Amino acid sequence: MITVSNLSKSYGNQIVFDNISFTVGMGERVGLVGRNGSGKTTLFRLILGDEVHDGGTITIPRRYGIRHLSQHIRFRATTVLKEACRELPKHEDGTDQSYKAKKILLGLGFSPDEFDRSPHELSGGFQVRLNLARVLLSEPNLLLLDEPTNYLDIVSVRWLTQFLRGWKNELILITHDRDFMDSVTTHTMGIHRTKVRKIAGPTYKLYDQILQDEEVYEQTRINEEKKRKEAKVLEKMGKLDKMTEIDTLDFQFNAAPFHGKWLLEADNISFSFKPDGPFLVEGLSFAIKKKDRIGVIGKNGKGKTTLLSLLAGDLTPVEGRVTIHQNVGLAYFGQTNIDRLDPERTVEGEILGVQQDYSRNAARNICGAMMFEGDNALKKVAVLSGGEKSRVLLGKLLVSPSNLLLLDEPTNHLDMESIDSLIEAIDTFPGAVVIVTHSEMILNAIAKRLIVFDGGKTTIFHGTYRDFLERVGWEGEEEELFSTRKTDEERGRPSIKKKEQKRLRAEFIQVRSKILSPLEQKMSSIEMAIMDLEKRIEGDSQALIRATTMGEGKSIAALSISIHNTRNEIELLFDELDNVTKEYNARSRELEERLNEIMSTIQ
Repeated sequence: MITVSNLSKSYGNQIVFDNISFTVGMGERVGLVGRNGSGKTTLFRLILGDEVHDGGTITIPRRYGIRHLSQHIRFRATTVLKEACRELPKHEDGTDQSYKAKKILLGLGFSPDEFDRSPHELSGGFQVRLNLARVLLSEPNLLLLDEPTNYLDIVSVRWLTQFLRGWKNELILITHDRDFMDSVTTHTMGIHRTKVRKIAGPTYKLYDQILQDEEVYEQTRINEEKKRKEAKVLEKMGKLDKMTEIDTLDFQFNAAPFHGKWLLEADNISFSFKPDGPFLVEGLSFAIKKKDRIGVIGKNGKGKTTLLSLLAGDLTPVEGRVTIHQNVGLAYFGQTNIDRLDPERTVEGEILGVQQDYSRNAARNICGAMMFEGDNALKKVAVLSGGEKSRVLLGKLLVSPSNLLLLDEPTNHLDMESIDSLIEAIDTFPGAVVIVTHSEMILNAIAKRLIVFDGGKTTIFHGTYRDFLERVGWEGEEEELFSTRKTDEERGRPSIKKKEQKRLRAEFIQVRSKILSPLEQKMSSIEMAIMDLEKRIEGDSQALIRATTMGEGKSIAALSISIHNTRNEIELLFDELDNVTKEYNARSRELEERLNEIMSTIQ
């Protein structure tokens, strides 16, 4: 475990951390949240010793290994597999542990054919994946992951979720994907107004607690200010300062009217970058109408971005055609569109460049909505970070009158609050939306129809993402989740027949249910108790606000004590839930390992 005490860090006049303290206990998986620029990556750098703090201490035990997903990639081995195996801890008995590396590489989207490739031949995204595999294989005491899903596809994210759920050591995770974080972590720690707060439980519990505390604070401040004006009895008391406003992205797309039925029709389209193939898109037909919400999903490199480029007119199908209605206003957020920003233009200039009749005042309003307020709107694109450039591109989309949005991974550089704002804007947009994303949370919130790149083909699925997982699912995912240890010799043997796999899986589910059901019931019971106590806090908080407004001193004291005691009860229940969850995960891992052993003996 590590302990941080009274830590302070500033850059000039900007205070990042103001006497923060926290611990990361044994086996805790902590989700680190906060607005972009709040100091999440800075905290990682302080823990790693890459930056020096101004005050306080970071206590790390001796021989306590810490690893992180570095952006600086250096490869020494000649093949992908050898590079991954470099990080394997050495075993005294000298047994071959390379199967662990193969399993993780497969989970992260590598094919067996790529094991013998040179790491330097990989794309940038797959080099990051190899780096991630190395970090996971090193089995450190503390694993620091900063946006690990940015270069993963949806299938690899699902695998990583399962892997991190079984992580036995400590973990601190930064990610913009709320669902991914909540499904992996045991605790949430938030950086807010230069302070740090850590709780047991998911992200929403932390945000709810912060919101309640700030509502009570602000109501108390207003009430005291009112009394101050009426009388001078509070002159000797300390004055509560008004909290500063925190910037939030404000999305509202500029909807253009459309009176037809179909905005776009794709008729039997096929596309390949090479004359002799292979096709990335082949024989695909579909139509887009008003208010459609279409998710484009699949592994990286299979044609998702290519499809959006075909729909946007940046590429031309080699077969078939894309017909766009003459009254369609198309707005396209593409991964490569950031490169089309003029580095010599200012943020304001890029917004003004979208429409000639757009006023400077209106452009400044859009800049402000994208968190470029005041003179920040005059920054040149050349000096902006990747996340800031993404916000400029989103700002240009907001200005463009549109009734069809094509969005290719628009959330990679946004924080959780900004993603919530984007989802809300898409929900209220009267036009159609086609979105490429690896976030299951966004798919569940938005998509009503899917274009699926899987198993070497492209198909249309009429239904939500949950429907897809229940009725179809990802090809080969079950085999990956229940993969067995295979040596090089075993790879040549025939695999277990599907009927035998299904029989073993059915038996496994029955045994698993018998052993784990009591623990599941206990977890459910604790969660229900926590929810009841949270409702009590909510009621007491509302009553406290009313009592503060009325100046009822006794009620304020009683309600404050009640809220404090209830929170203590919740913390105890979360500790109990954490222990039961650890037991549940441990038993679940034992059962899966037992199944793997049985399956390996049958081959």
